[in-house]
Amino acid sequence: MGFIERHKAGLNDLVSHSIVGRYFHLDGSGHPNEIRGARFTTEMRAGLTTFFTMAYIIAVNASVLTNSGGTCVCNDPVDPTCAKNQEYDLCLLEINRDFVTATTAIAALGSFLMGLCANLPVALAPAMGLNAYLAYQIVGFHGTGPISYPIAMTAVFVEGFIFVALSILGVRQWLARIIPASIKVACGAGIGLFLTLIGLSYGAGIGAVTGAKATPLSLGGCPVEFLDPDTGACLSHKATSSTMWLGFLVGGVLTALLMTYKIRGAIIVGIAIVSICSWPRDTAVTYFPRTVIGDSRFDFFKNVVGFHSIKKTLVVQEWNLTDKGVGGQFALAVFTMLYVDILDATGTLYSMARFSGVVDPVTGDFPRSTIAYSVDAISISIGSLFGSSPVTAFVESGAGIQEGGRTGLTAMTTGVCFFIALFFAPIFASIPPWATGGALILVGCMMMRGVLAINWNYPGDSIPAFVTLMFMPFSYSIAYGLIAGIMSYVIINGVTWAVGFVSRGKILPPDYDNKEYWSLQADNPRSQPWFMRAMNGDKKFWRSETSDSFELQSTEANAKGPDAHVKDLEAHHTKAG
Repeated sequence: MGFIERHKAGLNDLVSHSIVGRYFHLDGSGHPNEIRGARFTTEMRAGLTTFFTMAYIIAVNASVLTNSGGTCVCNDPVDPTCAKNQEYDLCLLEINRDFVTATTAIAALGSFLMGLCANLPVALAPAMGLNAYLAYQIVGFHGTGPISYPIAMTAVFVEGFIFVALSILGVRQWLARIIPASIKVACGAGIGLFLTLIGLSYGAGIGAVTGAKATPLSLGGCPVEFLDPDTGACLSHKATSSTMWLGFLVGGVLTALLMTYKIRGAIIVGIAIVSICSWPRDTAVTYFPRTVIGDSRFDFFKNVVGFHSIKKTLVVQEWNLTDKGVGGQFALAVFTMLYVDILDATGTLYSMARFSGVVDPVTGDFPRSTIAYSVDAISISIGSLFGSSPVTAFVESGAGIQEGGRTGLTAMTTGVCFFIALFFAPIFASIPPWATGGALILVGCMMMRGVLAINWNYPGDSIPAFVTLMFMPFSYSIAYGLIAGIMSYVIINGVTWAVGFVSRGKILPPDYDNKEYWSLQADNPRSQPWFMRAMNGDKKFWRSETSDSFELQSTEANAKGPDAHVKDLEAHHTKAG
């Protein structure tokens, strides 16, 4: 054993035998439920892997939220979007820097708390999809939506506390079970298509797609001076923009090649290369042109290291909802974000816990689940005070779990990395949209993988899923996509049920047996929330939904690795089904 290996082994043993090792159930800690293979240095490495895999969210989230205009006010009587208003653009620069700090701060705090309190290797950060919904639907591009940014932050704040209540009551995972599986999958895939469209467009992406006069969309990629001010379409010189090609070839194609070879942090590498190419001045792809806006960007960028305090988006909540139409839009925003979070955050937390090998196959729950759900929920409300969109568990945490992360030390390491990134705000605020556009497209691609889980064998499941899937990007609205999918599901399956009921089961669709079963386990008392178990007379209703014996079983499964455990769980569910 070499010098480094000996010291690494000594450090691992030292931490394992300390109070830290026992609290996090490290291998060798002597805890009854210690996790085999969970070593301190491995957890640190896994946390770094998770950070570099999801660090792109700092620039991407700031870029998306900036397009809402934040708290900037447009007073241009000719152009309600202030697309060419210099004063408004300078305000957007300040807003973007605020969002960089807000995104980094809530990712640092949320990830650290998740690791410390729930002992899960799961990192938190503002959710992709919900940030787009907030920026482009609730607030609207440059504030042209139905409600203002302060009211939107109030909706996020309220949604977070509703989530806390659902988590404490234990109904959060129970609610997720009653949503048809194909609709759940279609929501994630539809958001992926929505993000792809944003990544292809001007403003928040590479600019390959624009609006048009005769058709809904058209090929873009022309320099700004050739854009139609009314429709945003390219009048000429299509596909000649240097920034578009840089974003496509490097931020898109190169990043895709790195992902093909499973190189860690491929997305952040692509963003970094495009950004570095865009930082020199007096080039065709510069992000710092010789203009007032370009000079302001460059002056901030030259600081390199510096902490930017939040100035325009800190605690901006507006509680006056009496204006005409605001109350309804506020309620719709809260409901939509709550619904998407139930599907997204709850599903991601469950998936990551399952991947790390701690999910009980009988109850579908995992240790400290109430704490984990509560930390995730309270982070949403705290993030809204910073001015950020809703926070969620990040699926990129799987990269750290694959690297060997099994405990909360992984998430805490990721949180510390985000905290260090707070002091490099000038760098993250100087990442151009054509650098993050490719990342949005590739994130959309990853979110589309779930369509394979849609039940295409029965129209009553597949058609509502497809309506949800396609209506989100085509209507440019996540909310309307959800509404359309649920309505079509209720109508199609409600009618077939009614016909079957009236005919006493004689008139049913030929392939009715292929209809998917709901995942609600009403017949299993252990899958019910604690207050329902109390109402049913369970004298030990306060006990965790996770069986005691499974915690011991999970330590054996962790020794095999996450993939082996997932296969065991899938085999269990297949047998049970």
